[in-house]
Amino acid sequence: MTEFPLLVLVLGPVLLAEALLARYEVMAYTTGWRTLTTELPHGMPYARGADPDRPPDAYLVYLDGIGKRRFRDTRDGGLLVKALIAGAPELRLLGQVQPYSPLADPLVDRPVWAWLRRRIALLLFLHNVMQIFVAADRRYRPLYNRAVGAQIAVQLRLAGYRAGSGIPVVLLSYSGGAQVATGAVDELHTQLRAPLLLITIGGFHNGANDLTHALHLHQLTSAGDRIERVSRWMFPQRWRLFRRSGWNRAVRAGKITVHRLDPATHVGPRSYISPETRLPDGRSHLARTADTVIALIRAHRAADPPP
Repeated sequence: MTEFPLLVLVLGPVLLAEALLARYEVMAYTTGWRTLTTELPHGMPYARGADPDRPPDAYLVYLDGIGKRRFRDTRDGGLLVKALIAGAPELRLLGQVQPYSPLADPLVDRPVWAWLRRRIALLLFLHNVMQIFVAADRRYRPLYNRAVGAQIAVQLRLAGYRAGSGIPVVLLSYSGGAQVATGAVDELHTQLRAPLLLITIGGFHNGANDLTHALHLHQLTSAGDRIERVSRWMFPQRWRLFRRSGWNRAVRAGKITVHRLDPATHVGPRSYISPETRLPDGRSHLARTADTVIALIRAHRAADPPP
């Protein structure tokens, strides 16, 4: 019985500090104290995939889950990125966006966090978890959406995207990245006038963001994904009762399509992007997820080809 009070005494101040730090970033951006980081590590391209000398069929922005803490891909996210590039060479893919930093400032580049990573790695995940809840908080949500939407727009321009070109932008998000993806829609529409297609994988989001300017949202989910289910009952805006929420308006407008990837789980050896677990058809979970994402993008392009 003594372990629980001790845990509260230790984690309580940590979570409070994380919450304050998470709010600091969005306020620092909003007030102009700090500006977005735009430079990538030496030798890292702004986009991979299709030849930069000609327009791709679409720009694909991958917004990773809470393990994202550097410009380069996470281990699991990197497997998905590689599979997408290999399976759809007609796309230009950006994986460097920092969904959990309104300032686009990777955690691993901060001296204090580098020290903590070697000693208390759990804090890195707590930081990103708190950022999701700041992004979902009605007081900070518009500011957070504007900041990360601007970050995505800047990275797309640096990768060669031309505003008003009509080339689709696909926001592919995993887990908490869905909160950021749905929040970035308005800012990207304003800055780039881009056709926006959203694909969420195990999306964890509060359903409050307006999806009016999104062409469609494809929800990849599974009965074995408990974390995705938590967000559905945790946030009232996802409940059918709240008909005026951004999510429910999009549902009534026919903008949400659900795709089942059973029996995948959210994380672990049977996750959506596991390269090991096999399906009856012989494909891995990773291959099926990548194939599904590519098929959705190509179907959208065939139905509404860019100029």
